[in-house]
Amino acid sequence: MQTETRPANARIVFMDLIAFVVLAASIALATAVVLVGAVLLLAGRAHASETQHGALLLKSLDGTAAPSAPLLSTDVSFRVSGMVARARVVQIFQNASADWVEGIYVFPLPENAAVDRLQLRIGERRVEGEIRERGAARRVYEQARASGRRSALMDQERANIFTTRVANIGPRESISVELEYQQTLRYDNGRYSLRFPMVVGPRYIPGNLKVASADASGWSPNSDHVPDAARITPPVLRPETGLINPVSLRIELDAGVPIAHVSSPYHRVEVRSPSASRRVIELAAGAVPANRDFELTWAPRVGAAPQLAWFAEEKDGRHYGLLMVLPPAADPGARLAREVVFVLDTSGSMAGASIRQAKAALEMALARLAPGDRFNIVEFNSSAHMLYADAQPVNPRNVRRAIDWVRSLQARGGTEMASALRLALDGTDGGNRVRQVVFLTDGAVGNEDALFRLVRERLGDTRLFTVGIGSAPNSHFMSKAAEIGRGTFTYIGRIEEVQAKMAALFSKLESPVLKGLEVHWPEGLRAEAWPARIPDLYAGEPVVIAAALDRLDGELRVSGLRESRAWEARVPLARHTGAAGMGSLWARGKVEGLIDSIREGAPEETVRIAVIELATAHRLVTKYTSFVAVDKVAARPSDAQLKLAAVPTNLPEGWEYDKVFGELPQGATDSRFAMLTGALLLLLALAMLFAPRRWRLT
Repeated sequence: MQTETRPANARIVFMDLIAFVVLAASIALATAVVLVGAVLLLAGRAHASETQHGALLLKSLDGTAAPSAPLLSTDVSFRVSGMVARARVVQIFQNASADWVEGIYVFPLPENAAVDRLQLRIGERRVEGEIRERGAARRVYEQARASGRRSALMDQERANIFTTRVANIGPRESISVELEYQQTLRYDNGRYSLRFPMVVGPRYIPGNLKVASADASGWSPNSDHVPDAARITPPVLRPETGLINPVSLRIELDAGVPIAHVSSPYHRVEVRSPSASRRVIELAAGAVPANRDFELTWAPRVGAAPQLAWFAEEKDGRHYGLLMVLPPAADPGARLAREVVFVLDTSGSMAGASIRQAKAALEMALARLAPGDRFNIVEFNSSAHMLYADAQPVNPRNVRRAIDWVRSLQARGGTEMASALRLALDGTDGGNRVRQVVFLTDGAVGNEDALFRLVRERLGDTRLFTVGIGSAPNSHFMSKAAEIGRGTFTYIGRIEEVQAKMAALFSKLESPVLKGLEVHWPEGLRAEAWPARIPDLYAGEPVVIAAALDRLDGELRVSGLRESRAWEARVPLARHTGAAGMGSLWARGKVEGLIDSIREGAPEETVRIAVIELATAHRLVTKYTSFVAVDKVAARPSDAQLKLAAVPTNLPEGWEYDKVFGELPQGATDSRFAMLTGALLLLLALAMLFAPRRWRLT
């Protein structure tokens, strides 16, 4: 018996040793999982907590706390000629503290802005900015910052989001950063519109969050899906803190034709009329807080709008032009057989006025459906859901059920837009029907490029129409998604606009489009035009084409097909409206085309080299080029510490703070899941360690 007991005891000891090693490893792994989840979660919350303050948020470069200084004001002026606007934006910093400050501010511009000038102004002295490759510009700026010289650096984060850093702002000192840009205006249903975005709305950041770097200024750490999240999420004030960042605005409008009516739907303005074709517009309040986008619209008198508009300029021995192609009038008798999928964003950022506008718009859209159409609805927040498994025929019962379902929806959770796009875009065509997707959202996402690729991959023969909802929609996402989706985009900024703007959208949805649009340049003329692929032409909304030419001779011809019938329009190239800045607009269009080619498989390094060469020649801020301005004289004493500042923004008007920041993004949710999983593993391991031996494996 003793000879049998000794080996048995040895086996038990050996098995206990193995169990101990396994349990120790399990405890270590579980503890690590808990700690990683906690670090990521606390990193996200720590950045969100910075948004509680009410002024320029300061910390030293070593992370210690410091006083605060407000952003004083922004002054914007426009000169509008025909369908082109030239803007000058002056942002004035005042450092109210006794410290030397480096300011960081994130701000929006129109998604089609060609930023081609930057100046740093210190008192009466002006320092002109230079365009350089982004990394080189950053190195020049950092060297100037370290040496105590006043300097400014301007980067593009998205087509409509920019960051400027201003180094060595002295105690009680004011410094101005002045930038200029060119843009084309929008023309839709007989009206021109000029839009100036004033606030970067909080973006939803999907993916697994990373631990924030020491100099990160955003409320969100970077994630594996949005690697620059900290650069596009400026601190956001709680509304009860009060509104900051006042903006004054002036527009000198020369329409070139008699103007019938001028309107500012979101801000009160004063309008003077020097002549039938000219207007001077200013904000009635003098200055307004930067918490919602500004828009001005005007209509030429009936009959004054041309079918083709051609603007041109000569610069450095080359000719640049802008062509606007207006569609023929819609045929009220023509109507398409359609399958329409409505997609409604019900995420937290849509809470309040936005969800009410979106639901009213969708309810009106459902009521506009006609017998013979088919439809379905997708709603999404942290996940996506379809009303019906498949598109259903339009009849009173199905429409009534859909309206009741829409009325019951509430805004909550994250903005997992990809799941909704996968449901709505199935990569097929509608057979003998035109398949259309109408996407109602504020576009508050940070992973735009991934979503654009998804739209391109799954679009098939569908047309995607985007409807921007709320006071500060992500215009870059809305317009680019519609462009890739061969549709159009519409803005709805307040509930009173729903009926008119949805009616205009539905006239496009229901009317045949002008397809196969082609531009025929005169024989022997060398021309390079953007966009390279001309989109469909919808009722009431033109296509705009930018071109570079070696001369202005001959006749330009535009042709297409409308319900299998040929359509054509012509304009002599020499008969143009003179306009400045056409070269910048052409270069901006080519840069956008080159960036788009990356999503289609072009090597990024090849594109980067081409963009840098083009942007340097035309002095444009792009994804790969930045403006840097450096003063020659050192200002900050070598023994004075430099504080880091992040400029907070207002929450867009109508948004609900707790709905936006109360729901953590997917990455933070993953962190909480990691913490829970790790905790359960830890408890299980401890239970096994202290359990009676007879419960263990032997």
